[in-house]
Amino acid sequence: MDEKTDTQTGRLHLMNLITQIIIQVQELTLLIWRVVRGLTRRPRYWGETIRQMDNLGFGSLVIILLTGTFTGMVLALNSANTLQKFGVQSVTGQLVTTSLIRELGPVLTCLMLAGRVGSGIAAELGSMLVSEQIDAMRALGTDPIKKLVTPRILALVATAPALTVICDFVGVLGGLLISITLLHQPASVYLASAREAVDYNEIIGGLIKPTVFGFVIACIGCYKGLSTTGGTVGVGRSTTQSVVASSIMVIAVDFLLSKLIISLLLEP
Repeated sequence: MDEKTDTQTGRLHLMNLITQIIIQVQELTLLIWRVVRGLTRRPRYWGETIRQMDNLGFGSLVIILLTGTFTGMVLALNSANTLQKFGVQSVTGQLVTTSLIRELGPVLTCLMLAGRVGSGIAAELGSMLVSEQIDAMRALGTDPIKKLVTPRILALVATAPALTVICDFVGVLGGLLISITLLHQPASVYLASAREAVDYNEIIGGLIKPTVFGFVIACIGCYKGLSTTGGTVGVGRSTTQSVVASSIMVIAVDFLLSKLIISLLLEP
């Protein structure tokens, strides 16, 4: 009897979980639709969008510089020994550049943004919701979606590719530093090898990923913030959920985009 009860309880929990996931996906889809529909209607808060670009983009510059630099240094350091075994240590620059442009640059940049920006968006909007500031905006005739959500999504979609380019660039420089100081490789050899890894298809593929990732992070952060319940405790819970969900989605979407980009752009 107890085993039967436990089985029924487990099935009930599973059904509740599936129902909650379906409801959240539906609400997130409706939020995205309202944002897209609002782009064609006035008012448009361009000033707020620029302010968010400065806050979300420029404010994340330091952590992106550090992430890119040390990633490039680690790539050069770890790959050199393996390449040396095959007598092709001269392609260290190409390996570092290709790895950064294709994969590590976009993914690491957006994971950093998910931790800093996604959590910040969820915390800010969640605090506004529990303190009834959003209700006050509605009472004054202002659409919170157009005023709060749309500028943040546009700002992150615009700044994520730019930050990724910066991450790639400093990563290549970090690899160059290690190649010169520890691997004793001439800078001209490293740079010539790195230049071979850069072409239009690689660059396009490397910019598509962070654009999509930025959209995903912003949407999840805004949705979690606007669905906050439970007062200040709920704000912390929404912030944590935003970071976890954004990070998982970045990795999952990265696989799908990688397959698509390889099929359309990178296959000979």
